[in-house]
Amino acid sequence: MQISDIKKNADLKMHATIEALKGSLGKVRTGRANPALLDTVHVDYYGAMLPLSQVANLSLLDSRTIGVAPWEKGMGAKIEKAIRESDLGLNPASQGDLIRVPIPAMTEERRKELTKVVKGEGEHAKVAIRNLRRDANEQLKKLVKDKLASEDDDRRAQDEVQKLTDRMIAEVDKIVAAKEQELMAF
Repeated sequence: MQISDIKKNADLKMHATIEALKGSLGKVRTGRANPALLDTVHVDYYGAMLPLSQVANLSLLDSRTIGVAPWEKGMGAKIEKAIRESDLGLNPASQGDLIRVPIPAMTEERRKELTKVVKGEGEHAKVAIRNLRRDANEQLKKLVKDKLASEDDDRRAQDEVQKLTDRMIAEVDKIVAAKEQELMAF
């Protein structure tokens, strides 16, 4: 493995960490309805647990209501039950073939709680990025030890990995700040 491979690997893994953070923050509920909120809900479909999006159409009815239209008539009750039992705190209501999932307005207490969750997710991402930096630096030191790279190359590469780390952590801070702003906007 060469220095360029180590840097490229660290860069790819750090970007993956950022994407994972964005995905997990996307599930944090704001006051707006978003069909992605129901991505984690799984429904019992003839003995198999399937994601809700594979047994029903999800749509926005208005800014605070998600519509769930089951593909099979008999699935309505199971879908309602799955949404109610999920840890999202939602209470679906059936209207014929359509299940309406109203998103309740957030209280100040809930906003503060979710802000803590967002900050925690951000910290986890930062720790993951720092661990990736540490792994890259260890691999660089191993190259020097095995006499595959000079100490000057090692120092330059470590500086570049540090700059990459700083950039990624700044990106995490920016994403977390934007999500906190979104939470406080409602």
